[in-house]
This record gives sequence, C-alpha cells and structure tokens, in this order.
Amino acid sequence: MSEGAEKSFRVEEVDGVEPPVRARVENAETPAEKLGRKKDYLEGFLAQKPQATAPGDPGGDLYERVIDALREIFDPEIPVNIYDLGLIYGVDVSPDADVAVTMTLTTPHCPVAESMPGEVELRVSSVPGVRDAEVNLVWDPPWDPAKMSDEARLELGML
Repeated sequence: MSEGAEKSFRVEEVDGVEPPVRARVENAETPAEKLGRKKDYLEGFLAQKPQATAPGDPGGDLYERVIDALREIFDPEIPVNIYDLGLIYGVDVSPDADVAVTMTLTTPHCPVAESMPGEVELRVSSVPGVRDAEVNLVWDPPWDPAKMSDEARLELGML
C-alpha cells in the first residue's frame, strides 16, 4: 500500500447466529454389538499361529544354537565372550546347514590371531545340525569398544 492510503473495514452487526447443525450418526452400533465385534477380533487374533522361522534364520533353532556356541568362547585378554564383545560381524546359515561366520579380533596383533578363528570354526562345526563351518577373518571395519553389547560393557564396568 502506498503511504496515505487508508485501510477500511466493513462491520456488520447481527442480532444472533443459528447454532451449527449437530452431526448425527445413523445406525450406530449398540454397546453390545461393539463388544461382540471386539470379541470376534480377539478370538481371531488369539487363534493365529506364529509364522515358523527357518532354522537358519535369526531366531531359528540352528541359528540360535550357533550363537550360543559363540557365546561360550572367551577372549583371553578380556573376560567377555566374543559374541558380546562384538567380534562377530555376521552369522550366515545356508539351507544346507553350512555356517559362515564373519569375525574380527580386537587388533591385528592379538595374541590369539592364529588360534581364535580355528577355535570358532571347531566350536561352530560341533553344533548339532551344522554340516560345515567356515570362518572369515576381516579387519574392515576395525573393531572398537562401541561394538560391545550392553551386557559386556556392564561386565567390564563401562556403563
């Protein structure tokens, strides 16, 4: 607006306003019908069976037994198992029950660098149901304390 231009407002006076029309729900459920619908839903939900997890998938029987075996192996310098320590980067179980474990060590100069992968392979291959085990030792990404589980940090007094 330019200077000097005036703003004008129009004011309308009214005596009253009609109240807005209330919303109405026709054919609404009665409380008994609503309860019956909820019971049907709950019965259907409870009747469902959980989907079966393949034995080699996370949560599957064979996979969990392999993880349990890895939790029995302890780092000789740190009193924590290698799984909770974060040294295990991956566990892959094939449909034929072949297991591939990808792991690292705390440092490349770790005193057990030569023996630890062999121990992991031996322990995993001894799990009932495992046909063959292979360990892949990697250095990238390097291990750091951030990879430890909360249980390991608690045990080491880091929490």
